[in-house]
Amino acid sequence: MSAVHTLKCARASGVRIGVDGDALTLEADAVPPPAMLELLARHKAQVIALLTRGGDGWSGEDWRAFFEERADISEFDGGLPRDQAEARAFAFCLAEWLNRNPVRSPPGRCFGCGETEHGQVPLLPFGIDTTGHTWLHSRCWPAWHAGRKAEAVAALATFEIHDTRTSP
Repeated sequence: MSAVHTLKCARASGVRIGVDGDALTLEADAVPPPAMLELLARHKAQVIALLTRGGDGWSGEDWRAFFEERADISEFDGGLPRDQAEARAFAFCLAEWLNRNPVRSPPGRCFGCGETEHGQVPLLPFGIDTTGHTWLHSRCWPAWHAGRKAEAVAALATFEIHDTRTSP
């Protein structure tokens, strides 16, 4: 059972879950079943990650809601089969994560290789004005972008959001 499923089951059984530092707080009208407490203990770190807001201002639950909403729109309004709708939703999440977690660097030095602008190899600003730029040589961008994409994939995986076309 996953952390997302554990959280849903706990809430469905009337358990209200919060986070206090590194601890989960539980409130319920009746004592939760031992099996539910065991599941929460087993998935504690992942449940905390789902409930805690990150530096981008969103919690794991916010990311899950964004993913589900995009998948539902693609499936019901766009007419895509669910697996294709989820693949499209993952792509939306990937782009949103990259936009919400920008990398900035000061001008004058390539963030990828550390070299300065020279001769026919100018430094170029990547990013948008509102979040700032990362300065890179055009030859350094592909490796930097691949690393950023891998970082986004890993971050989304902590919220159980995966590219269903490549996930086992």
